Amino acid sequence: MRLARLGSFHQTRLSFLRALLRTLGAGRWSFDRPVFDIDVRGVGVAVYRARGPERTYSLVCFSHDLPPEKRTDRVIAEEWDATFALFDGEPAAADIERLRQNVPRQEAGRCLETELVLARANRSVRLFDHVVESLAAGRQPDAAALAATGYLMRTTAVYGNGKFGIADRSRIADRPELGGPFRAEMLTVWLIRAFTVDLAEHLAALRSPQSAVRLDPALRRSLGVGNATGLGMAPFLVRHPSLLHRWILARETALARVRALDLASAAETAAFASALGKSHALVAGWRTDDLVQRPRIEALRRDLRAVEAHVAAGAWDRPQPWDALYRWGEAHLSREGQEYLVTLLIEPHGALVDDLADAMAIDETALHGIDGTVSPTGFARLIARHYAWAAAIDFAASDPQARFWYVSEEKLEPRLGERWREEGADREQPLATARDVMALAAALQGSPEPTLAAFLLAHPEHRHAARRVQIAAGHPYGEIRDNLVDAGMRPIDMLRCKLSFFGCTRFDPRSDLWLRITMFQGAPFPSDPAPWSDDWIYAGGGEA
Repeated sequence: MRLARLGSFHQTRLSFLRALLRTLGAGRWSFDRPVFDIDVRGVGVAVYRARGPERTYSLVCFSHDLPPEKRTDRVIAEEWDATFALFDGEPAAADIERLRQNVPRQEAGRCLETELVLARANRSVRLFDHVVESLAAGRQPDAAALAATGYLMRTTAVYGNGKFGIADRSRIADRPELGGPFRAEMLTVWLIRAFTVDLAEHLAALRSPQSAVRLDPALRRSLGVGNATGLGMAPFLVRHPSLLHRWILARETALARVRALDLASAAETAAFASALGKSHALVAGWRTDDLVQRPRIEALRRDLRAVEAHVAAGAWDRPQPWDALYRWGEAHLSREGQEYLVTLLIEPHGALVDDLADAMAIDETALHGIDGTVSPTGFARLIARHYAWAAAIDFAASDPQARFWYVSEEKLEPRLGERWREEGADREQPLATARDVMALAAALQGSPEPTLAAFLLAHPEHRHAARRVQIAAGHPYGEIRDNLVDAGMRPIDMLRCKLSFFGCTRFDPRSDLWLRITMFQGAPFPSDPAPWSDDWIYAGGGEA
């Protein structure tokens, strides 16, 4: 649970977008596009409909003619190339008109509980224009250009769970298809992907009806959806410790199940070899200019070759071969390579681990209460047991308290301030867990109060830390075991951890504070007939 480790995670077959597509495929969901009314300027509306055994969801898409000077991925943007709402059911004409008046305004608009997700996206302008121009002229776009970017549009926000007036999580939590974490958001992004390619083909056909062609299926499959993610996402893992515990526990349980196997079957080793072989192309297409991530990618390429050589030397002939391979990786691979090996180890064992994807959500409201009956002395022992890592940090020094988290007044988004150089520390958010728990431990020493409840009545400033300690006692993977206000802390590690559970690939840090990623690259489209293969994510951006 250290940041450097969490920031090296990769997707697995338990990741939310892969679990969603398995669920949709197994349920024989059907998809169509009942509305696609977009003019030659790219302005109009489209509706993508997903019909399941019991429910229907509709992605309502609004396409806009955005002036270049207004196109920005920053949260301060007020206009976008496209805006979206995932509607619970099938929208009537009146619903679409209401959404037309509000969805393009995003948080400035008014939405109802029939809207499950609110999203927006911008074009990757040069590539989008290249694809439209090429298809209009009757030729396919440059495959290398498509591979270099990997998407025609990137989302700049995908909001769910009650934000800005849309439906609360409780509306969908008991639905099998959306009950897992962030499945409604993943469904939204998957349908947005279909819209981005359909829009390019549509504009090409409008531009030149006689010569226009459709995108080659292999090139189409190589395109995902991009995303630009910044600090706004980072505090999520801190604010939801019991949920983070569920995610990590599922991943660790899957790994433990695999490592406990006594033998490696022919089918399992073949699936491992297939995923490993395809991973060479996947990692070869992973590009970044980040001075930290770039050498890690180069090390991962070497690690993949080392894994291949080790397996060829007889790794499957050892007792408990999966465990032996994991232990070999601990001794011989970089941290990036070790975590990719975890992905590869889990991959061939869907029948053994896929059930864990349905155990990654949790009702957090049940954990909000504090048991105040424990004595201050007993509670201090609880802190010592679960926060020894925090006790090793010297918070009297300047660097361990160099930063503070706050919420931007303009956009209500989390931000990171420099405590010794900037104003605003008086509005600090309670995200410095290690420091706050250690302050609680110090205050408990010699406390005359007979119970924790009495202590918190006298010292209410420690209430949030006491709640965290009690949650951590029952959720050992719920706490990031690092100082989140240290001068050297890299928020991007939290972003990557969360995004790996989404199922994102091609992490491209643009600084320590934000990054770009790709989702659903290589995935089937709604129009592709099921059943869908589940190893699509290893296609490397170029394989259908």
